[in-house]
Amino acid sequence: MSGPQLQSRRRRLLGPAAVAVHRAALRLAGLLPRPTAPRPADTGVRILLAHAWGMGGTIRTTLNLAADLGARREVEVVSLLRRREEPFFDFPAGVPVTALHERRRGRRGLLDRLPSVLIHPEDYAYPWSSLATDLALLRWLRGLPGGALVTTRPALNLLAARLAPRGVATVGQEHMHFGSHRPALARDIRRGYRRLDALAVLTREDERDYRELLGSTGTRVRRIPNAVPEMDGGVADGRANVVVAAGRLNTQKGFDLLIEAFAPVAAAHPDWRLRIYGSGPERDALQALIARLGLSERAELMGRTRQLGEAMAEASLFVLSSRFEGFGMVIVEAMGKGLPVVSFDCPRGPSDIIAPGRDGDLVAPADVPALSAAMLDLIEDPERRRRYAAAAREKARSFAPAAVGPLWDALLAELPAAGGDADPR
Repeated sequence: MSGPQLQSRRRRLLGPAAVAVHRAALRLAGLLPRPTAPRPADTGVRILLAHAWGMGGTIRTTLNLAADLGARREVEVVSLLRRREEPFFDFPAGVPVTALHERRRGRRGLLDRLPSVLIHPEDYAYPWSSLATDLALLRWLRGLPGGALVTTRPALNLLAARLAPRGVATVGQEHMHFGSHRPALARDIRRGYRRLDALAVLTREDERDYRELLGSTGTRVRRIPNAVPEMDGGVADGRANVVVAAGRLNTQKGFDLLIEAFAPVAAAHPDWRLRIYGSGPERDALQALIARLGLSERAELMGRTRQLGEAMAEASLFVLSSRFEGFGMVIVEAMGKGLPVVSFDCPRGPSDIIAPGRDGDLVAPADVPALSAAMLDLIEDPERRRRYAAAAREKARSFAPAAVGPLWDALLAELPAAGGDADPR
């Protein structure tokens, strides 16, 4: 039996029991006397991540946010755990980054071997968590001195809403879209998010859906896109016969669909190449697909890189083939490098960024022939690529920290526990 099938069977058999234990544990934790933050005038912002030392879009955009807010407020990034010696992304200058639980060099105590009861079992952070991280997180939450707590995934949003001290402003972030959560997690979101002071979402559709869900509660729902600073590595000149894509090599990112879509492109234009940057569990399957389609000399899995900006600048077209997204920050990064974009119009995010016919093209979700056709149209029309590239650079500026930061400032100013509109320093 394959790994995914075995995992699916285990989830079907054990998942309901794990969710029941989690809900009982959260109720018990909620019965503890809820402390009051001793310093309600604290204007600091603490941003809670699952693993700040890892690689991923949520980590990257959280560090971007911390860097921007840190220019105006006291900001700290707090990681649930630490599993690496060195961070994959550079930490922002002047912003402290701390870990609640250390798990470097194979350090595992007895409590590390026991499953978490506070992290929701249907959140993707659950496999990383344990009873040891539960205790560290509970102790830290109850000791918060005031200010604002920004949490970055559903399990952490739910815990902050239920357990943060009075006097701490709780702001949940949704980095995935409304309909992408597993069923039991979605049910608990519907009940639990109403305890948050605010929820920040990335797209217009999520803003609509969460406002409908939370409109009768006191939870503010605000659409704040990811802040995307321009990457290093220059700007694409449009002369390289290279299509580029980037992301984790998993089912969500749809690189199998991209490779299939590239086959007709390679047949029509054998001088063009496809480069996919990233690592993940689907690498072997994708490599086998490349071989099966006879693309071994045309398509390449490049692995992950710290110089993605430079890699993008060496291409002339970016393609997003995801089955679903929370936002699609990599689209904005590609646009900042002067790349026109072809993307599936998947839920959700690409349609909030791309203006079809101006800076990129959208095709129907998972429509492989349409993706092929859109790539071919741009490859065969260099003048349109140049027009799209110029418009893409302009679009990327609307997602720069200078444009997005004021939206966070405005939200925090609405929350008295976060210092309101007082001078934060």
